Amino acid sequence: MTGTQVTPAQATETEETAEVDRPWITVVHNDPVNLMSYVTWVFQKLFGYTREKAEKLMLDVHHKGRAVVSSGARERMEHDASRLHAHGLWATIEKS
Repeated sequence: MTGTQVTPAQATETEETAEVDRPWITVVHNDPVNLMSYVTWVFQKLFGYTREKAEKLMLDVHHKGRAVVSSGARERMEHDASRLHAHGLWATIEKS
């Protein structure tokens, strides 16, 4: 019988590589403080989103409690979350 046999050590290495390559996301959470118009404006200012896209994300935050506003490398998502915090929004980062 011919074929390639995968050992558990090889499978673990592959899983770790996939984990490292997985992008991160920045999530904005609903809060009782900020006006919807302000949240829309922040999304437009920080991310360059159109008014329509910014309003859709704001409505997701308002109705669903959260919205993913950016994705990419962890360092970039930490930077995005920091900028959102500076504008008074509640944001976290997560693995996607």
